[in-house]
Amino acid sequence: MSDTSSKHDAQPTHESALGTGRRGEFLVFAIIVAFIWPVVAVGVVGGYGFLIWMMQLIVGPPGPPGA
Repeated sequence: MSDTSSKHDAQPTHESALGTGRRGEFLVFAIIVAFIWPVVAVGVVGGYGFLIWMMQLIVGPPGPPGA
């Protein structure tokens, strides 16, 4: 058998599109904080409101019966 471990030990030298290191990590964090989490928050709150609205259409508004 031949030793091919030296071929697999080499690390790839290409960089990602956002860069590497602290600057790239901060850029990813800023994108998550500024764009992704607000969209997720609006979706969660809107989904909960829609769920309550549909539930009230089916079972009626909260409160004592016949009020």
